[in-house]
Amino acid sequence: MAIAIASAPYRCIECCEEAIELYKDYTNGVLKISRCSSCQKPVDKYIEYDPVIILIDAILCKAQAFRHIIFNTEVNIHGKLGVFCLLCEAYLRWSQRQGSQRSSDPADFIRYTKEWDFYRMFGLALFELVMFLMGVFAFLWPIKWYDKKDLDSAKLLKALLLSSYGKLLLIPAVIWEHDYSNLCFSLIKLFVITSNSQAIRVILNSSRWLSLLAVLSGLLMETCMAYIFQKVEWSL
Repeated sequence: MAIAIASAPYRCIECCEEAIELYKDYTNGVLKISRCSSCQKPVDKYIEYDPVIILIDAILCKAQAFRHIIFNTEVNIHGKLGVFCLLCEAYLRWSQRQGSQRSSDPADFIRYTKEWDFYRMFGLALFELVMFLMGVFAFLWPIKWYDKKDLDSAKLLKALLLSSYGKLLLIPAVIWEHDYSNLCFSLIKLFVITSNSQAIRVILNSSRWLSLLAVLSGLLMETCMAYIFQKVEWSL
């Protein structure tokens, strides 16, 4: 089994079957996309596409685009992207907190900008992210064990962090504040949930319902633990 995985590092973006190569390199620089031995379709058509097209398809949550990014490319920005998304969430919470405590005194505003509330909001966002991930993994591990299939935790973690890119939209939503900001935040949250669900579906090659239940389990864990954390904080 280990030899098969090592010799087939890629995946077909259509059927998720393992593939040894994405294209064949002939003489004189002639390249031809390899065909999947299972579905007989091109293993990865996106290797000929412009990055903008790939990004658009990823925003549309197409499974093929997700498989291309996760399995067939060496994208290693998931750590930095995760930190940046946490900063966006922290800034949203911090700005809302400061907005509710506004004062007409300029010195008072300067004092607020120097507070450690932002770092506390960042810590809370990190805590909720960890709880979300724990909820997802806690839901999936028993299922994969029952199916006698391995769960690539590193791949799943990478997919979940990459698929959370929708949180970057929180910054423009805060900057261009308007009467429908709360609706925008809700739509962004829904988009992130949809993207996370699609990422899990791609990694596990599972049904939409299973991936959606995994995301909802993570959200339940995140919400419950955040509520308990706030209760403890208020009691202190």
